Order: sequence, then C-alpha cells, then structure tokens
Amino acid sequence: MTKMIKLISAPLLSLVVLMGLTSAGHAETTVSAEVGFIFNTLLFLICGFLVMFMAAGFAMLESGMVTSKSVSVICAKNIGLFSIAGIMFWLVGYNLAYGIPEGGYIGTFIPWSDSSAIDTGYSDGSDWYFQMVFCATTVSIVSGAMAERIKLWPFFLFAAILAGILYPIVMGWQWGGGWLAELGFSDFAGSTLVHSTGGAAALAGAIIIGPRLGRFTKSGAPAPIKPFAASSIPLVTVGVFILWLGWFGFNGGSQLAMGTADDAIAVSTIFINTFLAGAGGVMAAAIVTRLGFGKTDVVQMLNGCIGHEKCY
Repeated sequence: MTKMIKLISAPLLSLVVLMGLTSAGHAETTVSAEVGFIFNTLLFLICGFLVMFMAAGFAMLESGMVTSKSVSVICAKNIGLFSIAGIMFWLVGYNLAYGIPEGGYIGTFIPWSDSSAIDTGYSDGSDWYFQMVFCATTVSIVSGAMAERIKLWPFFLFAAILAGILYPIVMGWQWGGGWLAELGFSDFAGSTLVHSTGGAAALAGAIIIGPRLGRFTKSGAPAPIKPFAASSIPLVTVGVFILWLGWFGFNGGSQLAMGTADDAIAVSTIFINTFLAGAGGVMAAAIVTRLGFGKTDVVQMLNGCIGHEKCY
C-alpha cells in the first residue's frame, strides 16, 4: 500500500508544481524593464548592421552600372562617404537632430555623448548607430545620382555638409520633436526625411553640375547618345539583392522596440510588407518595361546598345 501511494503521489506532486509554474508564466504578461532594454537595443544593433550592409549594395549597384574606367572611383566614393557620414554624425549631427527644442528648428553643435538609462528603453549607443546608418544612406542617394559626374574630393566635402548639418536638421524636425512633429507630421522609416532630403540634395548637385556634355544640342533638343555597356550586370544584380536585404533592417528596425509580443508581431509584419513591396515593384517594372520597349530593346538596353545598329 505504501509503495502504491508513493507511485501515485510523485507524479501528482510533479503535475501540481508544473501547473503552478505554468500559471505564473501566464500571469507575467510583460518582461522586466531591463530585459526590454536589452531586446530593444539588440533590435537597433542588428537592424543597423543590415542597413550598413546596404553600403556594399550601393557600391556594387553603382559600380556595375557605370563604365569600367569609373569603377575604382565609385568604390572609393562609397567607402569614403560612409566614413565621413559616421564621423560628422558623431561630431555634430546627432545633437543637431536630437538636441532640438520642442517644436524648434535646430539643435546644438556638440558631439554625441552617452547618457544611457534603463528608463529610455534602449542604449543611447545603439540609437546613435541606427540613426547614423540612416544618415549615411541619405548621402548614398546623392552618390548614385551624380555617378561619373563629380570628382572625388568635392563630393567628400558635399557629403560632410549633408551628413553633418543638412540631414540632421531635417531629421530633427520630426524625429527630434521639432516643428513638423509639433504639427502632427509622422515619418516611418525615413520615407520622407531620408528620401526627400537625399533627393533634394541630389537635385541640387545635378543642377550645379549641369547637363552631361554632348547630351543636348545648342537648341536644347536631345542629342544622339553614344552607347556604352555597363561594366557588370551580375554586380548590379548582387547589389540589388544586398539592398533588398538591407531594407528589412531599415523598415523593421524603425519599429524601435522588441520588448513585447505586439512589437515582435509588428516587426514580423513589416518584414512581410517589405518583401512583398519589393517583389511587387520588380514585377511592375518588368511588365511596364516589356510593354513599353519589347524584348529585344530590353536586352539591348541592358547591354548599353539601345538604338545602335551594330550591336547585333
């Protein structure tokens, strides 16, 4: 009888303990502030790595699309702009954006400093790094727009001004609590702040440089284009895939939190939307190109031979 009681009581006791642990687990609906701090910081760092890897994508995409003689300058330009952007954002950029008064227009010209605290929800260093790679991406937009049309050192000077002063001020208008934020304007993942600033800077650069020599006649009419082949279409393809991967960090990290189940679900949804948007864009471009140019013209265009009778 005693043996029977022991045989029955041991499993029952284990079941009771297990149920107690399970109930405690369900009662705890959120993680501690410190664990949330760790997860949020980790999100910033991992997504920042992905966005930084986009620099390789930009370099490959640009290098593959230009003529072979310009490849070395394009590569040097992409390495240099990222280095310059990081230094300038540390020196003045971060506090120009986040040192801005509520509803104001510009922050302070002082270097970044670490004042991390559990209450902020993430490490200050991880926030600096994540925002810095956004800044560098803004400069990369300009790099592509002026490929083969600007000398290296003038571009580096342009990159320093854009990364250290212009972009951080615009960034602070919304993300830093400036006047756009006061008006209720919202920007997720830099859809406006990054792309409008980079696009405007690229347009300004193109206006200063002027049209390509020989591209237009004296009357302003388009002149016949001398065909040239891109240096490497496979390199362009690799660059596209790297940029596509980087967008998961760009968009997913902009959730800015991973400390709750809702945040984890939101980041997962953002990843799905990012992929589907890219896939949809590829198919839309393929259909429009096919309908607008035809199969032969598309092949000729990729080889730099459009309109050239000796290509085939």
